[in-house]
Amino acid sequence: MRAKGKFSSRQISEYHENGYYILKNLLSAEEVKLLKETAKTDKGLDENSFKRDDGTGARVRLSLWNHPGSGIYGRIARSHKLVDSVEQLLNDEVYHYHSKMIMKEAKVGGAWAWHQDYGYWYENGVLFPDLCSVYIAVDKATKENGCLQVIKGSHKLGRINHVLAGEQAGADLERVEEIKKRLDLVYVELEEGDAVFFHSNLLHRSDKNESENPRWAMICCYNMATNNPYKESHHPCYTKLHKVPDTAILDSVRRGTNEEVNDSWLEPGEDYSARGLEQK
Repeated sequence: MRAKGKFSSRQISEYHENGYYILKNLLSAEEVKLLKETAKTDKGLDENSFKRDDGTGARVRLSLWNHPGSGIYGRIARSHKLVDSVEQLLNDEVYHYHSKMIMKEAKVGGAWAWHQDYGYWYENGVLFPDLCSVYIAVDKATKENGCLQVIKGSHKLGRINHVLAGEQAGADLERVEEIKKRLDLVYVELEEGDAVFFHSNLLHRSDKNESENPRWAMICCYNMATNNPYKESHHPCYTKLHKVPDTAILDSVRRGTNEEVNDSWLEPGEDYSARGLEQK
């Protein structure tokens, strides 16, 4: 298939070589402003958020949902500029695996341990690591407020064993330390509306937010249609993804409402992807 996404052939090659690609201005200033205003006043998002201890006593707050819905979160996750771009990278039809909002508040937002997303998703019956996540900066992401860190090219290592630390599952640290001696660690600093597309086996983490500035991010995760899990789990099997035009993101502004309606929130007890490997 030849999806008409945002990437050139050179950029696609860089993604496959490095395991990630940073795309500047994926969302326009107006789009990210609407996303931020909606998220930070969204009672449903707040009421369905939960926290995960990072092993040091600091806690990360997040909300997860399975099906994209028709509000602004869903319109972003179903927009051509996101979905077509992921389909370029995976060279196949994709469906929405889940989305989440990471709410790393100033001074209190905890860290994420080194991990691979496929380290979790493998447990859900997904046979191949043919998934891609799109991390969208809702707030500016810097070293000071705990931006994403990645180990360049680490997706080529295959799936690494993960163990529970605090309320998060992290990759085997002995192996990670050896990997860091051979591969480059990159701090992914982003402006609002920038995005990083990354492979499900890419090692990544983030530090605690020690700054005065929040660092919120929305992450949309996609699985290849041909990579349908062989068993049911808390995340969905293949569900046809109905794309919407990019202009739909701002439709709520034109209609005079930015209300987000979502009946697909994940309960903390169901959130194995965030809490680790307790489902074994």
